[in-house]
Amino acid sequence: MNVTPAERIEALRHQLASANAAYSERDELLIPDADYDALMRELQGLEQAHPELAAADSPSSTVGGRPSSRFAEVTHALPMLSLGNAFSDEEVADFVRRISERLRRPALHFSAEPKLDGLAISLRFEDGHFVQGATRGDGSKGEDVTANLRQIRDIPHQLQGSGWPAVLEVRGEVYMARADFEAFNERARQQGGKVLANPRNGAAGSLRQLDPKISAQRRLSFFAYGTGQVEGGELPDTHSQTLRQLHGWGFPVSDLCKVVSGTEGLLAYYRDIGARRDGLAFDIDGVVYKLDDREGQQAMGFVARAPRWAIAHKFPAQEQSTTVEAIEIQIGRTGAATPVARLAPVAVAGVIVSNATLHNADQIARLDVRVGDSVIVRRAGDVIPEVVSVIGDRRPAGTVPWTMPTVCPVCGSEIVREEGAAAWRCSGELSCPAQRKEAIAHFASRRAMDIDGLGGKYIETLVDAGIVRSVADLYRLTRDTLLQLKLVLDAEDPSALAASYQPHLPPEGSSAVLNSAMKLDGGDAGWRAQALAQPVAFTWNTKKIATRWADNLVAAIDASRDATLERLLFALGIEHVGESTAKALAQWYGELELIRHLPWPLFKRVPDIGGEVARSLGHFFEQAGNQQAIDDLLQVGQVRITDAHPPSAKLREGLDSAQLLVEAEIPGITRLRAEKLVAALGNAQSVLDAEHGQLVNAGLPDETARAVATWLDSEGHGEMLLKAEQAMREILQKAPTQVQQAAGPLDGQTAVLTGTLTALTRDAAKERLEALGAKVAGSVSKKTSFVVAGTEAGSKLEKAQSLGVPVWDEDQLLAFLATHE
Repeated sequence: MNVTPAERIEALRHQLASANAAYSERDELLIPDADYDALMRELQGLEQAHPELAAADSPSSTVGGRPSSRFAEVTHALPMLSLGNAFSDEEVADFVRRISERLRRPALHFSAEPKLDGLAISLRFEDGHFVQGATRGDGSKGEDVTANLRQIRDIPHQLQGSGWPAVLEVRGEVYMARADFEAFNERARQQGGKVLANPRNGAAGSLRQLDPKISAQRRLSFFAYGTGQVEGGELPDTHSQTLRQLHGWGFPVSDLCKVVSGTEGLLAYYRDIGARRDGLAFDIDGVVYKLDDREGQQAMGFVARAPRWAIAHKFPAQEQSTTVEAIEIQIGRTGAATPVARLAPVAVAGVIVSNATLHNADQIARLDVRVGDSVIVRRAGDVIPEVVSVIGDRRPAGTVPWTMPTVCPVCGSEIVREEGAAAWRCSGELSCPAQRKEAIAHFASRRAMDIDGLGGKYIETLVDAGIVRSVADLYRLTRDTLLQLKLVLDAEDPSALAASYQPHLPPEGSSAVLNSAMKLDGGDAGWRAQALAQPVAFTWNTKKIATRWADNLVAAIDASRDATLERLLFALGIEHVGESTAKALAQWYGELELIRHLPWPLFKRVPDIGGEVARSLGHFFEQAGNQQAIDDLLQVGQVRITDAHPPSAKLREGLDSAQLLVEAEIPGITRLRAEKLVAALGNAQSVLDAEHGQLVNAGLPDETARAVATWLDSEGHGEMLLKAEQAMREILQKAPTQVQQAAGPLDGQTAVLTGTLTALTRDAAKERLEALGAKVAGSVSKKTSFVVAGTEAGSKLEKAQSLGVPVWDEDQLLAFLATHE
């Protein structure tokens, strides 16, 4: 599909804005720096080529992301801009040439500095006293992090010496040195705490702690690199002299800063710092060049987001070549199937890399990566290594293109791909061990089976111990097993274990039991599993142990045995089946046994269920493991459906053999053509047995007849069609001939709930409205019948008022419900 420049620009802006927000506001790196830079350069190129598509809020014209609402907002007296990037010697030469031509100077001097990978901040001093510190934020407004900055020993609270301006704004970078980063993570590992992803995230996350004591525990450093607002005094005429003056006033300045001349001087500095990069005490991702004299800086001025007199010369993402020994599939917690290249080990950026992500099947196809290929592997910073290209002229003879496996390597279920999507997924949601913890957590969640008290850490331990292998195993849990689980989790805290339990073996005390457990092989999951599988005899101290939790959890599990069909369907975790879809399936089909054996085209008979959701349902129920898990729930788990009923009479409307052919999405088959086929050939079996000539005689054009014959001959289509016809007959036999239920007062109406209700919960209000026939939607449109607005209603109320949609307050809702009880 051809993409217009406007569409591509919009996609690039969205992707870059998301990356900016994650990086600047949440300290997350969504895409590697090299990818971000490439996208930005593509966007800038398109915007230059199409100036009519320019936008003031484009990422190419803005800086960073919005300040966090957790901190007070600070408006920068002078904007904190970003820098343009250079990636080659030629771009550096162009940068120097532009300045030389504009200023008409044959010789130019630059201050060259390392580009630290940390967090840009601004420090405001009044009469020599540190009064406020802020993050860059979006360049105009940042976050007030003064209290945390006061914990950094490198930042002076009182300026040294004399001669400073009455108001002095110093700008620089807060960073975490590599040694401090490693020391923090080592302590965290020893104490069972959370380790930091990388020094940059460590610095940003520490500075954004609400409690300054936490920031004080994470040693941060600071380098000054410039100034902002200056009042009541003057600074030296050059940037390099200003840095020396800042150092004299008490600010740390990198000793790698250097004044150089011309393009040759800049490139020599770049190569020198690049060679020393790995041995530095801190992370850098390039160097920065700044025109040294302030008069020249003022003459050059600024573009939208960056000064014309400065540029960042980025280091390339570090790359190495190696060979692909295998391509395997990893199944994630949610079933996503990700191809991974197993590589001949190679050192990349100081780390031995033997695995690299290939992202998805489309990426493999684009690169044409094959087993045996020589490839370029990139490791940019601390992101996951990736294969970026194939060295074509090194490809050995006999290689074959890679294809996505059809079955999950973990559970054997079918791997499916949604139409138009890049991702493939294992369809064995309930039966796949790789998805087990996620499936159980969803099954037990409040809106599903509502097993209160079964949190993530308990699920983690039960699954790791092998006690819970499926959702049905939840119904086998006993009070004693749960108490033992509590013991194992408490054993992670020696003081809690010693206070809570009095062991009779071994006699030397509870600490010996803990030490023994911790020495079991298998790591964290291993010792938990063995401690649960081979429990030590304990005398329970009922005053300390949370027996009430175990009793309440057993009661919650028992209570969930009686479930409505819609809750159970939602709890199964079928892809694309949310609460509303589960409710519709339950209302229209009524019986789990019917639904679980229904061919996918018949799911489309339910309003609002299209082909994508229908196929997802079909894939799920086609997996033997999922069917076995449902059997276990109904038999071993003794889960009982409390509201089973015959299929809705509405299913009869328009459901016949011709419509079945249409719902099956057979190429070229319209309702009219389907009616002709059925009239000429009769049932699905006759259509399946028909030759090309018979299809033409039945009224199909020659080309359509060939397409139909090809579809029918494809694996599984004929069998599916026959099963669908049999299921249709079963539905028509079970469904009543007319709608038995009287129409509700809100039949055919759509309601929207917004704001906070005081007398009932939103869920309760939704159930009451649906019971009266209304459809409760999540957004307001012209088709909305009325909106129920509680307190603090927001944009939905405003939209309803703008569209003239009737608005009820809570009193009106309660009065209406009272009249229809």
